[in-house]
Amino acid sequence: MLLSTTPTIEGHPIREYKGVVTGETIIGANFVKDFMAGIRDIFGGRSGSYEKVLREAKDTALQELEQRAAEIGATAVVGIDIDYETVGQSGSMLMVAVSGTAVVL
Repeated sequence: MLLSTTPTIEGHPIREYKGVVTGETIIGANFVKDFMAGIRDIFGGRSGSYEKVLREAKDTALQELEQRAAEIGATAVVGIDIDYETVGQSGSMLMVAVSGTAVVL
């Protein structure tokens, strides 16, 4: 399955549009990660633990999107948009939502 943020895939004409598909995931960040990120905020530097959580959440949401596209007979998803939001009490959880158009190439 091809996944793309562009509306078309060069060299692969779209034969059929199947519709909009989505994938969502909500992931929590634990206290230790929050504490270590706070330390890095004070002293500077990147927060590797949060970056890992972001990648995992994005990958999970994209896998869900791909699965939903396959279920309706698509061979690709184009025009993918990825959104990140904090949710929950005091923003303790991260939500990643992806959407795109399922197509047959």
